[in-house]
Order: sequence, then C-alpha cells, then structure tokens
Amino acid sequence: MVGFFTRRVIGLVILLLVVSFVTFALFQIGPTDPAAASCGQECTPERIEQARIALGMDKPFLTQYLTYLSGFFHSRMIGPPGAQQMCSWPCLGISFQTNEPVTTIIGRALPFTLSIAVGAIVLWTLFGVGFGLLAALRRGKGTDKAIVGAASIGVSLPVPVTGLVLLLVFVSTLHWLPFTSNTISSPFGPAGPGAWAANYFLPWVALAILFSAQYVRITRNNMIETFGEDFMRTARAKGLSRQRIVFRHGVRAGITPIITMLGLDIGVLLGGAVLTEQIFSVPGLGFTAVHAAVAGDLPVTMAITMLAAFFIIAANVVVDVVYAGIDPRVRIS
Repeated sequence: MVGFFTRRVIGLVILLLVVSFVTFALFQIGPTDPAAASCGQECTPERIEQARIALGMDKPFLTQYLTYLSGFFHSRMIGPPGAQQMCSWPCLGISFQTNEPVTTIIGRALPFTLSIAVGAIVLWTLFGVGFGLLAALRRGKGTDKAIVGAASIGVSLPVPVTGLVLLLVFVSTLHWLPFTSNTISSPFGPAGPGAWAANYFLPWVALAILFSAQYVRITRNNMIETFGEDFMRTARAKGLSRQRIVFRHGVRAGITPIITMLGLDIGVLLGGAVLTEQIFSVPGLGFTAVHAAVAGDLPVTMAITMLAAFFIIAANVVVDVVYAGIDPRVRIS
C-alpha cells in the first residue's frame, strides 16, 4: 500500500511540473505582453523595456521558469536591480497588476470558492445519490419515471441559465434572498452562519441542479445493475432484510463509480467554479483567474492554474487510494 501511494504522489508531482511548464510557455507565446500591460496607459518603448527588466522577462525562458520554480522551495528576491523586494516562501510571485504577493490574492479568493464548493457538494450528493437510489428501488414505476424525467431536464440546464433564473426569481422579483455579497466568505465571520448560508444558497442550488441530475442517472443505472448481480440474489435467498440487502450489500458494492465522480468533481470545483462565480459576482479562484488571464497577469494565472491542477490531481490520488483500500487488485496497477 505504501508503494502504491508513493507512485501516485510521484505521478502527482510530475503532472504538476508539466502543467506549470505548459502554462508558462503559453504565456510566453501569447498575444498579451505582460510588460506592456503592467506599465500603465502611457507606455513608451523605454518604459516597456524597464518593465520587462523589472519583471525578469529579459532573461531566457528556461531561466525564468526555473526561477519561478525555486519559489516553491525557498524565498527569493523579486524586482528590478536596486529595487528588489523579498518574496517569502512559498513565493508564487508578485501580481503584475496590483503589486501584491500572489499568495495574498489566493488567500483572499480561496475562502469564497470553498464556501461555494462545500454547500454545493453536500446538496448534489444528498439529492443525487438519494433520488438515484430511490429511482432504482422503484424501477419502472411512476416515482422512477418522474425522477428520471426531472434529471433529464436538470442535466440539460447549464449553470448560466439556472443561475440567472434563480437571481431573477428569488432576488429581483420575490426579494427572498439578497444579492451575493463579496464580503461574506466564511460561516465563522461577523455575519454568522445564517447570513453565510443565505449568501451562497443560490450558487449552491445552481450547481446542485446540474450535478445532482448527473448523479441521479449514474446512481440509478449502477444500482439497477448491482441489484441484478448474483450476490444480491444470494442475499435475498438467505432471507436477509430488505434494508440490509440494499444498504449493506447493494449500496456498498455499487458506490465505487460515484466515489470516482465525486472525487473528480470536488477537484474541479475547488479549482474554481468559473461560470458560477462570474454569474453571482463571487470573487473566488475562478473569478480571479479570468480577470488575471485577460490582464496578462502571469504570476496570478500561473498560481491559480497550478492550484486547480493540484486539486484535480490530488482528487485522483485520493480516489485511487480509496479504491486500493476497497479492492487490493488495484494496487498492482
């Protein structure tokens, strides 16, 4: 098990290096010149060149990339000669636009993304898995058809559609909920858990409608297939109770594809729910990454891309480890 986990961690590090190198290279060949974007509106060729030196972009590509990677291991100096400043570890650089440390920007944006992710994950898991299991148990009946029909509608509704409709109905028309505030980022803040839940309820629902519909379909199909297995018929022949057959044998055996989906979806969501944050004006990682990419702010974009990749790859590692714990045959792969 230790060897299996070690191989997965090494693979995680290699993938992160590949992601960082590709992202860094794309910005080098991209149409936006970070030096021109950072020198202000009245740019002259001399000022652009000064900005290029200050940003370290006058050095060879490989030197720039290795200098960036060194910030993951120790502090480093950033800035033009004679006006350098210390970037403490972990040094992800200084924003080209705001001159803030990138770690400060990420630390400010991450709680907003976490606030959206936590509630949405709970909602779509409870409703998706719960209704999917109910549909499988009521296969062919009216309940099953109603759930499958609702899921078919939900899976075809993207977040921009549901998000705008929710804002129009519950905020603009009925005035039941407030517009999303960009000052509430935690249930432990001055506003309290009630205001926090009300603030993020609509983003949670918008994401839960789409994701829970997908979970309903995969849970229903997988549970129906599991209920038809030989070991389930054996359990029924032994006279076990229906509850024990369903939850101890059926759900336990059929939950593995849902674990895979949940792990990957959590990784993607923690990397930044871009559309959701844009629609509800939540300054999370996705919202910040879009604005940084448009402005050519390479350090911020690089850091958020790396963080998103880390969440997704780490979710894969966790899923692999969980699988290895459930099925020892996975460890040899």
